[in-house]
Amino acid sequence: MIDLVESSIVQADAFRLDVFSGLAQPHKTLPSRWLYDDRGCELFEDITRVKEYYPTVTEKAILRERSAEIAEFCGPGVTLIEYGAGAGIKTEIVLDALTRPNGYVPIDIAGEFLLATAQRMAKEFPSLTTWPVVADFTSNFLLPPSLPTGNRVGFFPGSTLGNLDKEQARAFLRRMHQHVGEGGRAIIGIDLIKDLRRLLPAYDDVMGVTAEFNLNYLKRINRELRGTFPVDRFEHEARWNAEDKAVEMHLVSLDSRSVTVGAHAFLFDAGETIHTESSRKYDVPSIRKLATSTGWKLDHVWTDKYSLFAVVGLSAIDL
Repeated sequence: MIDLVESSIVQADAFRLDVFSGLAQPHKTLPSRWLYDDRGCELFEDITRVKEYYPTVTEKAILRERSAEIAEFCGPGVTLIEYGAGAGIKTEIVLDALTRPNGYVPIDIAGEFLLATAQRMAKEFPSLTTWPVVADFTSNFLLPPSLPTGNRVGFFPGSTLGNLDKEQARAFLRRMHQHVGEGGRAIIGIDLIKDLRRLLPAYDDVMGVTAEFNLNYLKRINRELRGTFPVDRFEHEARWNAEDKAVEMHLVSLDSRSVTVGAHAFLFDAGETIHTESSRKYDVPSIRKLATSTGWKLDHVWTDKYSLFAVVGLSAIDL
């Protein structure tokens, strides 16, 4: 069974407002969530397969190797709620390991991509009720009213928590707490702080897939908002922000120009950038501090032998 909850008109308005306001700032910035249209989702799945991008292969290995422990932590008969579901590849590992899972709620901003994932999951797990929800998980949204109450587990793999700033991360974890309820649990992927020689190439692969993913933002603006970005005159750049402990993705203008988006004009200097994403890195003390401040207890930290990545298990406590 599949119920699709769609909010495409609201999302289109939000995208337009975010682009107009972000490009009007002295330091131009665009929210990373709009990287993930259907094409962006496809390109991100390609990124997860390039040799430099260690998070996906490392996290999948952790989920496989610790699947029995993760299933025991979640318990039987749970409803799995996944935020930013994408293709749901890692979700299959978890669902396979769980004891009699009761339901699956994939949440994503890209509607067609999400529906394809939900249909595939319904086919692979025919006894599992699937409720896909098209929504921006960084904003408030409602879960399907037919969703069983209690025994819920939030699933947030892929180190996407690092794309949120401190206040956004706290707001997200509080929202997840509301969704799973008291006594609920969460499984979250966390990218750990490491040597920049390993870190930066993961966001600037030699095949240029990450660059194409970033530049697709401009193509989306051109297509959906009547933009005039000359995509070939912008260049992808990944840089380290030591203060924020984050890899930043930027789009660099190669020359001075004026670009219009709808009826709005925006001026660019040569070398000026649009900041499109930050990927913040954590260590275990900072994860514990963030969890405790948002109503969670850090119960488990599962990691690889090189401590590149961690999968953490959280239990919801009173806020």
